[in-house]
Amino acid sequence: MHSLHAYFLRRGDFNAPIVYQVDRSRDGGSFSSRRVVAIQHGEQIFHMAASFQVPEEGLTHQIAMPDVPPPEALPDLRELIEAAGPLPPAVGRFAGRDSPFEFRTVQPVNFRSAEVAPPRFDVWFRTAGSPGSDARQHRCLLAYVSDYHLIGTAMRPHGLTLASPGVVVASIDHAMWFHREVRVDDWLLYSIESPTMAGARGFAHASIFRRDGLLVASTAQEGLVRVTRQDSPR
Repeated sequence: MHSLHAYFLRRGDFNAPIVYQVDRSRDGGSFSSRRVVAIQHGEQIFHMAASFQVPEEGLTHQIAMPDVPPPEALPDLRELIEAAGPLPPAVGRFAGRDSPFEFRTVQPVNFRSAEVAPPRFDVWFRTAGSPGSDARQHRCLLAYVSDYHLIGTAMRPHGLTLASPGVVVASIDHAMWFHREVRVDDWLLYSIESPTMAGARGFAHASIFRRDGLLVASTAQEGLVRVTRQDSPR
């Protein structure tokens, strides 16, 4: 897989099975494409278009990785969450002790009293355990973790986090491009920027770098951000 474009239509239920319908849209000599629909309780909850390419050599270039401290010099996000005391369950599931990933944040994070900050966020991440050597498994896990922190970055200029009172956040759509092979059990840098927030939708795009500076993937996402308390946003 070299790219995917997905829409989250309804909330999923962890306790119920999901039926996946796959349409073999095209099988070509170099590229193939699929459309996938996820159905739960008789309703579509997700759909995605994915494109696959046979490995091919060609021209290459990339942007430079940001100059940030190494992960060993940064705080563990799990420890920051625990130090903040009781928080909404969603925050713990997002990056707490039970998360399958470790995160080390470059910019400060305060779930209790977030401050207005630039719409940029850099975070190192890796799996908490070893996922084995299957390259497809590593790409699947990278796609999973790429949903983290994007919309949170869009909320930074408004002094909001997932734990802010009266805030409703949900991913709407997500796109991803896989540029090079990757291992998610080695530290990767997620460098995120949010150009805009409008229409109750936050937008962010990001680059994922290997520790040696190689760009391995890019992402873009738009998410719902509703504020039900008038005193929350700034």
